[in-house]
Amino acid sequence: MAGIKDVADRAGLSIATVSRALSGKSNVSAKSRKLALEAAEELGFVPSYHASSLASGRNHNIGLVVPTIHRWYFSSVLEGVSETLLDAGYDLTLYNVGDQPQRRSSVLNDFLLRKRLDAVIAVALVLTDAEIQQLLAVHRPIVGIGGTLRGASTIRIDDERLARMATDHLIRLGHTRIAHITGDPALDLDFKLPGVRRVGYRKAMAAAGLEIRPEWQMTADFTVQGAYGAARRLLGSASERPTAVFAVSDEMAVGTILAARDFGLRVPQDLSVVGIDGHELSETFGLTTVDQDPHGQGVLAATTALQLLTVGSKDAGAGPVPPADQEFPTEFVIRTSTAVPPADR
Repeated sequence: MAGIKDVADRAGLSIATVSRALSGKSNVSAKSRKLALEAAEELGFVPSYHASSLASGRNHNIGLVVPTIHRWYFSSVLEGVSETLLDAGYDLTLYNVGDQPQRRSSVLNDFLLRKRLDAVIAVALVLTDAEIQQLLAVHRPIVGIGGTLRGASTIRIDDERLARMATDHLIRLGHTRIAHITGDPALDLDFKLPGVRRVGYRKAMAAAGLEIRPEWQMTADFTVQGAYGAARRLLGSASERPTAVFAVSDEMAVGTILAARDFGLRVPQDLSVVGIDGHELSETFGLTTVDQDPHGQGVLAATTALQLLTVGSKDAGAGPVPPADQEFPTEFVIRTSTAVPPADR
């Protein structure tokens, strides 16, 4: 059976270069990687990851912890992380902790420590200082998505600023009667996304001197169906209808558009609707939104984790790598769901 020396001889490279190329490390030229892979394929050489991990201290496995996988945002992040790790020759271990505190505690305080992982990516989860320090103590770099985690590298968007931007867009169009559909209080967990975006809405309204009417504040569960019901209550029971709605997510904005149609309201002629997320449905419904590109966030998180591992291996004696807080770029996309308010309103 061919060994790594045979592959090196066939490729005309050193054993060290072949080892780096076949293990997915980044410090190898594209040409050398191609030669090593072709030689390994020709000789039928399969690298022993057990031996590789013993030699390098790496397991080529990164853990991804999410609160759920059936929602669009989290599945999009998962795709971005998975694609990036596969391209780098890494395995992915997925932990779906749900809303059960005991399951979350087991994953963060037991599974991640005893499983053979090189790094951890946590999505929309606030880790305690103790949980972070416990992972760092066993040399597991941490990358968080969704908000700042003290002591860990993080990737986030400025939810308050983006919510204010979305509301300001409606105000600049001339709307003064702007409703808001936000998340149920039960969903205001971890980084408190609904509450943070609600603050952005309120600040924009206050800065413009506009009234925030309690009857125009609706809650739903971040789904199209949930927002559809909330929007029907908003548009069907109010003695005076709003001319615009800022929904805290694109799925809830789509539910609002569907509810408006039930009442014979045209979007945007009778009702303007804006959301946040960049959901795949937003283009279909002509929705004005802030695209936060969760797939791209997943790619950046995985890339950051791999970089932390590379830097950590190069500077093993230099102490821990300082955490970095990265604000992910977003794009405000104006489509056909927003326009100036009706002339008679």
